[in-house]
Amino acid sequence: MTKLWDKGVCEDKLVDRFTVGNDRELDMRLAEYDVIGSIAHITMLNSVGLLEVEEFNVLKCELEQLLEIIKKGEFRIEPDVEDIHSQVELYLTKKVGETGKKIHSGRSRNDQVLVDIKLYLKQEILQFKNEIGDLFKLLQSLSEKYKDVLMPGYTHYQVAMPSSFGLWFGSYAEALVDDVYLLVAAWRVVDQNPLGSAAGYGSSFPIDRDMTTKLLGFSTMNYNSISAQLSRGKSEKAVANALASIASTLNKLAVDCTMFMNSNYEFISFPDELTTGSSIMPHKKNPDVWELIRANCNIIQSVPNEITMLVTNLPHGYHRDFQLLKEILFPALDKMHTCIKMSMLMLSSIKINREILEDSKYDYLFTVEEVNRLVLEGVPFREAYKRVGEEVASGRFVPEKKIAHTHKGSIGNLCTFEIKSKMDEALAQFTCPTGEVLV
Repeated sequence: MTKLWDKGVCEDKLVDRFTVGNDRELDMRLAEYDVIGSIAHITMLNSVGLLEVEEFNVLKCELEQLLEIIKKGEFRIEPDVEDIHSQVELYLTKKVGETGKKIHSGRSRNDQVLVDIKLYLKQEILQFKNEIGDLFKLLQSLSEKYKDVLMPGYTHYQVAMPSSFGLWFGSYAEALVDDVYLLVAAWRVVDQNPLGSAAGYGSSFPIDRDMTTKLLGFSTMNYNSISAQLSRGKSEKAVANALASIASTLNKLAVDCTMFMNSNYEFISFPDELTTGSSIMPHKKNPDVWELIRANCNIIQSVPNEITMLVTNLPHGYHRDFQLLKEILFPALDKMHTCIKMSMLMLSSIKINREILEDSKYDYLFTVEEVNRLVLEGVPFREAYKRVGEEVASGRFVPEKKIAHTHKGSIGNLCTFEIKSKMDEALAQFTCPTGEVLV
């Protein structure tokens, strides 16, 4: 196996396979960012006199060409090469000879992989920001469209009080605002440049970390070189916590939809092509999509704990344990993107039952409305409660199915605009060093 740090000692093949693990496959996600980081690094090396102008021009040209190859999907990590960092450097060495070996001056694979991962996670966060923004808009549009359609509200799985589809859809829209707050927090953790920290203790070369911070689009840097290394695991966990929050929201939505499309409820339905059938029951329309969203979101919610268990009890500095962070987090990123996409697909085709409350089994939804009506007429609350309770017990309760909720956040006052303003403010917190809002 080709290794940049080879000392001329042949290692056991089993050790090679075990230590490399799944890095070749997972590192392909980092290829573009490894090249971008390298371009910034050699630009800085040239500025401080560690690369001649001609050497810099040759390396920059080759790296820019390599970046195009990667974007076209034509770049691969060779079977006998350890990781993306080795592959990029070996590619340059084959292209320009000894000059290619100078690209590593002033950095270590430790800060190199930190840069790659942070740049990659920044891009992932921005993608989630946009996806959540689209889901938010869809939920708000459904909330407004069905704001006058009443449905049962539940506590303890028991019929409780009147709700509405406007209130239900709107609740998940506002819940996404909290998820964006956690994405912003993850963004701020990740948006710090570690390049120049080397193996965790800096470098004796006169490197310019301010320059690479600006070139790579980081808002700030991990100033302390040991702190930069301490961010390994912390950055991944911050992103995982944000994913877990989004997953929690989608999980509850999936549970609701799975329940509400049940034939015992029949609150909502979906086109046949979005449901699945049974191998023996021809009438079945199974909510498999929502069930898999529910399951995948449960898996995603476990990821912060997996990361915690991996990095717990490690002293400062680099440890090979960190390599496994990619195996935990990267699949979770894919699952989250897919769950958001499938939620959008299902919600875009949802059908609403507008006659739910015509069924007499929902009459008791309006007992609180009757109690409140009596209180407004001057009857003490406990007396009103007792009267209505006696009517229910004797079978004399006849509901007046009129709703007059007007306070903020109620059925009659969804505060759609106010919630949108909250989301707009949250999304605006994703800014670049110039203060421009990132889209």
